[in-house]
Amino acid sequence: MSAATPSPSPETAAGRVERIAPPEAAGMRADRFLADAIGSLSRSRVKALIEDGRATRDATPLTDPSETVRAGARYAIDIPAPVAATPLAQAIPLTILFEDRDLIVLDKPAGLVVHPAPGNLDGTLVNALLAHAGDDLPGIGGEKRPGIVHRLDKDTSGVMVAAKTERAHRTLSEAFANRDLDRAYVALAWGLPAPTSGEVVAPIGRHPGDRKRMAVVDRGGKPATTRYAVQRAWGAAVARVECRLLTGRTHQIRVHLAHIGHPIVGDPVYLRRTPAAARSLTAPVRDALLAFPRQALHAATLGFNHPVTGQPLSFASPVPADMAALVALLDGNAP
Repeated sequence: MSAATPSPSPETAAGRVERIAPPEAAGMRADRFLADAIGSLSRSRVKALIEDGRATRDATPLTDPSETVRAGARYAIDIPAPVAATPLAQAIPLTILFEDRDLIVLDKPAGLVVHPAPGNLDGTLVNALLAHAGDDLPGIGGEKRPGIVHRLDKDTSGVMVAAKTERAHRTLSEAFANRDLDRAYVALAWGLPAPTSGEVVAPIGRHPGDRKRMAVVDRGGKPATTRYAVQRAWGAAVARVECRLLTGRTHQIRVHLAHIGHPIVGDPVYLRRTPAAARSLTAPVRDALLAFPRQALHAATLGFNHPVTGQPLSFASPVPADMAALVALLDGNAP
């Protein structure tokens, strides 16, 4: 048994594992040390868990899987319960914008998780698609995420496309990877960005102190670019901002707008305090915006070439009722 394998055991199926690094483990990669110590998980799986914010070193978030091990340090990792390989089909209503034998375009409501994961094992878009598409979908794009080509955060609403054939999945995935499509988001953001249009070019990675958040980072992040343009403004208090992604990082729009000082209204992760811009609003409007229970972000348009016929397709979704209600409040009461 290697020095980095103190005592692998079946306890590691799920739960918390802790190991103190022996002197001979010094200099190893952290993910390799933990994988060897656990004994039942691959290094790539441990790396993914670290990147998902599930590991610590001496009770401090372990942010880099390649970090070298420190002798005597206590390493801990939380291993989630396994998710069933094939999700269950569940009859969940969907708003279908377009469907043919190759793909489905839908308007995802806020609150709907895209695919099963620990904490959300059912009631997801995947479960709904399996019930809707029947035998057309299982296995397309992988058993755990059948048909999924891209994702929206749970509380982001708007247009999504899912594949029903392997060819469609491959072609659409390439289009998203290459940004060979037209996609625009609408956000209600605090304050008025200056200039009113431009690009945010800033690398994004895991927040060094909170692995459940993303952040603009100085090192270790991935390149990220968001193009934005203010569509409307209510004084200097709130702006309706259109955003287009030139890259596709986790929480990219939310992180970039917060980074330039204009976090999205209602964002439970990146809106950390009451914005100064809120002071210019009347109390009823200010209170309604501060109480908004999700990020006011909507995938408004999606355009791409059909993966089989090549025909240009374009879809649009109006902002949902909860965001529209905020706009109406701003129109009626903002200074």
